[in-house]
Amino acid sequence: MDNFTQNARQLLGLQLSREQIAAFKLLEEELLEWNSRFNLTAIRDKEGIETKHFLDSLTCLMALDPSTAPRSLIDVGTGAGFPGIPLKVMLPQMRLTLVESIQKKAGFCAHVVERLGLRQVQVLAERAEDVGQDPNHRESYDLATARAVAAMPTLVEYLLPLVRIGGLVIMQKGESAQLEALKSEKVIQRLGGKIRVILPVELPGVADERYLVVLEKVARTSTDFPRRTGLPAKQPLE
Repeated sequence: MDNFTQNARQLLGLQLSREQIAAFKLLEEELLEWNSRFNLTAIRDKEGIETKHFLDSLTCLMALDPSTAPRSLIDVGTGAGFPGIPLKVMLPQMRLTLVESIQKKAGFCAHVVERLGLRQVQVLAERAEDVGQDPNHRESYDLATARAVAAMPTLVEYLLPLVRIGGLVIMQKGESAQLEALKSEKVIQRLGGKIRVILPVELPGVADERYLVVLEKVARTSTDFPRRTGLPAKQPLE
């Protein structure tokens, strides 16, 4: 945990409190314990968890203005809670919704939220398409995130309908991020967004290229989107 806190400070300028360090330690223990019984994530060692889950999740803060932290976040395809839960640990006042259609992973998220004593967190074991058409969630969030869940046109169709005008979308992507963003510009515009910035991310000991593709919501999304379950992935918009 010392390397994680040191990297968070050096790379992101974050000074974690004792309570936050304790939360990450407990999250790590729960992840290791559940991974011994279920296949939650492919990363199963402490160093990998701290770098490729915790630190990678916190890089999303690079795209945010520290003086205007988001009041609400929806994390789509969150898996075991990334990046949503680490961001909630750092921004405790923020309302968080975790969307994960696989029951086992959603169950882990609900368990960890309870163990960490996190408030104002909702776990939805639902498909992103259904959540995007639900008036309780549609166009109601300051920030929507997703981490390598799908191809960019599909992700954009999942995320932009959930964000209010003026809100942000952060997609965590690999080496193809810039090309994907270029090819997806028309789709992004069609759904009410625009590309704000593409930020390169460097993680210690990780050679793979990583980027944050940050979109701003500038217009309302047509109620035609997201389309019915399965279509955004099977027939991505062009």
